[in-house]
Amino acid sequence: MNFLDVVRRRKTTNGAFLPDRVSEEHQRLLIEVAGRAPSQLNSQPWRFVVIENRETIESVAAISGESMTEAMSNGTFFERYKPYFRFSDDEMERRRDGMLFDKLPKALRPFTSQVFTKRGQKLMNTMRVPQTLGEENRKLVAGSPLLLGVMLDRSEHRPGELSSFYSVFSMGAAMENIWLTTVELGMGIQFVSFPMEVPGRWTQIENLLRVPDDLELMAVYRLGYVPPEQRRPAIDWTSRQRKLPSQFVFRETCDSPQTGWDDASQLSPE
Repeated sequence: MNFLDVVRRRKTTNGAFLPDRVSEEHQRLLIEVAGRAPSQLNSQPWRFVVIENRETIESVAAISGESMTEAMSNGTFFERYKPYFRFSDDEMERRRDGMLFDKLPKALRPFTSQVFTKRGQKLMNTMRVPQTLGEENRKLVAGSPLLLGVMLDRSEHRPGELSSFYSVFSMGAAMENIWLTTVELGMGIQFVSFPMEVPGRWTQIENLLRVPDDLELMAVYRLGYVPPEQRRPAIDWTSRQRKLPSQFVFRETCDSPQTGWDDASQLSPE
């Protein structure tokens, strides 16, 4: 697989992983490529905690599942991210961003365009959809053979200063290296994000991982080997579309969108 193939095939894994342990060789390789990312003045502000302990993974999974249920029950998740929801292929092709919700429980399908409204919220709560999704989320995280916590050195990550921007930028580069490498290794990766959506839940994970005061936990990811076929969750989305160059690239000044580069055949990993 060449490098461009890896970039074009990169994606987030929403489904379950194989139960197989991620080999020591692959764990070391993922950390090596992270450490080769660029950083301002070679500061290398990133720190990682590699988690295989089943009890710890189960605890993170429980926090994640409960957080998902809470955020979806009270509507904060949908209210926060509704600008990114798409409900038709036409809208997705036109916008070429966000998430196309192409899989919903049967009872919700007649209300597709209203699912993330107040009326839809009441319906989902009545059907206990948040609880169902929270339990699915818990199982996904719990079934992951490996979690990866990503931290920044607080001496570099100082909000309000340029060093903070530089450190976050560098962390992003390190994680992109990891993300691309998972493609080459036949692995998948997904951000465990819901504990960040609910007040107090992220602190629980910080305490669980015993993050010291001089480090800040920025993200947790679940990783594992991808099975040949994956079962999609009850509510799922696709996001393979990418904006056309004319939608995000300018030539010489921001007054002139780039023309002539909109070759859609190069924009999809399939």
